[in-house]
Amino acid sequence: MAVLEHALLPVRAGSEAAFEAAMAEARPLIEASPGLLSFEICRPIRSGEPYLLLAGWRSIEDHRDGFRQSDRYRQWRTLLHRFYDPMPEVSYFGEPL
Repeated sequence: MAVLEHALLPVRAGSEAAFEAAMAEARPLIEASPGLLSFEICRPIRSGEPYLLLAGWRSIEDHRDGFRQSDRYRQWRTLLHRFYDPMPEVSYFGEPL
């Protein structure tokens, strides 16, 4: 069963352009991950609201044990985590109703 990863990314005010540039650099790191089926980042419509990350994975393990334990994730973290306040929480969802 495929899973959908959902995270709201609370980017510090005033750093949106730098975050988007860093995300463009980081995107190939996650896209090279085994088990990734889809990846999307959506901009907030209103200022001050979080970005939306949606990633489709073959399994939770592909994300949690594959990507998050990889050197690619360490590079991802270096590029992106400095923009978040607070750190995002990740949720997983299964099949649509």
